[in-house]
Amino acid sequence: MNRKILFCGLLLSGMLLAPAVSRAQEEPDKIALASDKFENNFYEALKQKGIENYDKALLALEVCRAEEPNNPVVYHEMGKNYLALKNYPEAEKAFLKATQLDATNRWYWVGLYDVYYQTQNYNSAIPIVLKLTEWRKEYYQEDLVSLYMYTDQYDKALALINELEETVGHTERREMYKLQILSDNRYNKPEKEAFEEAIKKNPKEESNYLELIYLYSESNEEEKAAKVAEMLQKEIPESDWAQVSLFKFNLNDNKGDEAAKSMFRVLGSDKIDRKIKHRVLNEFLIYTNNNPKYEADLDRAVGYFEDDKEINVPKEVGKFFFTKRNFNQAIHYFQKSLETNADDIETIELLLYSYVEDNNFAELYNVATQYTELYPTHARLYYFAGLASNKQQQFKKAKEWLENGIDFVVEDTELEAGFNRQLGEAYAGLGDEKKKEAYFSKANKLLKPGE
Repeated sequence: MNRKILFCGLLLSGMLLAPAVSRAQEEPDKIALASDKFENNFYEALKQKGIENYDKALLALEVCRAEEPNNPVVYHEMGKNYLALKNYPEAEKAFLKATQLDATNRWYWVGLYDVYYQTQNYNSAIPIVLKLTEWRKEYYQEDLVSLYMYTDQYDKALALINELEETVGHTERREMYKLQILSDNRYNKPEKEAFEEAIKKNPKEESNYLELIYLYSESNEEEKAAKVAEMLQKEIPESDWAQVSLFKFNLNDNKGDEAAKSMFRVLGSDKIDRKIKHRVLNEFLIYTNNNPKYEADLDRAVGYFEDDKEINVPKEVGKFFFTKRNFNQAIHYFQKSLETNADDIETIELLLYSYVEDNNFAELYNVATQYTELYPTHARLYYFAGLASNKQQQFKKAKEWLENGIDFVVEDTELEAGFNRQLGEAYAGLGDEKKKEAYFSKANKLLKPGE
């Protein structure tokens, strides 16, 4: 919890007026001396607290308390110093005393709240926060929601969440809390009935449909959830959120064409969060892997993310197909990725590996040699160029690429062994059996050094 508790020095002059009546009959010089003693020690306490000498600050404040035992400002300052020292029992006593002397000062209650929050005494914190709502209602109601959640008072939390949604709108944290509450069957049924009634009363309020869809989905009532999504689409045809649900239901029912239509509505919407769009694309990607006839739709969908600055979507799709050993599709998406990120060495290597698995050695050679101009000391590019040359029986060319690249191998035993193996293949093709055996032997020793 990040609350900045500010103390205004001007309060001090006001607080010092309080004991003036009781001193009215004293001699003027005695009054001045007493006042000086209080003020000097109070400012000494502030100074010591400022340099984190909390123990010294407390010593000075003890003098102030002896001078003015009913001054709440003193106890407030003592509470802050005890809190800084993590002496929570003393901090609590000091802040409580301050609130008893002046219940109208919000900061005294805030200090007490800090003690309870830091000690995770949430039950004690709740009445304090309820008191604080007298000053800043909406601000402290947000804290109150969290405290109700921490203390498992879900009914109170849910009521307050619903109130705040109506008055100030939605927040991500409250949405998370609400989902947590509604996952509990004790709260599901009443909420479903409430949203069903709300839809009847106001069929044009989109949020009620969305909440009800979620509740039905969470309780595995997918048919009911689908019907609500259809109702939403019928009542509010322009609703993009309806398409999110319909997309999922159509996929589950293996209605690929309908799912694709909903997906494009979602991807083209300005109202729907990018994270949800990524999720929709990911689900359609998995579906396409099992239903290749939708590859063209997938390719079109990936195009919606070409301006994504956070995730290289074509690359991630390429990785998906790579792991599924669908190298033809992997190549397509790695190429697509390199159109906008031409110097991404990881994508370059994944593309080259895909060419190897796809037995496309002509393209492997062209791409590997092309990128040696951009990365002239990247050993793996030379390895792929040599491998591609060997596979095409261009053994002299393979020997040149491999001998040029092997010096760039740094602390990569497997790659070094690969170079030696390919050099052995090149010399075998050139008819040099002696060097062939030497390189094969070296490759084996690198991979099995103990033998």
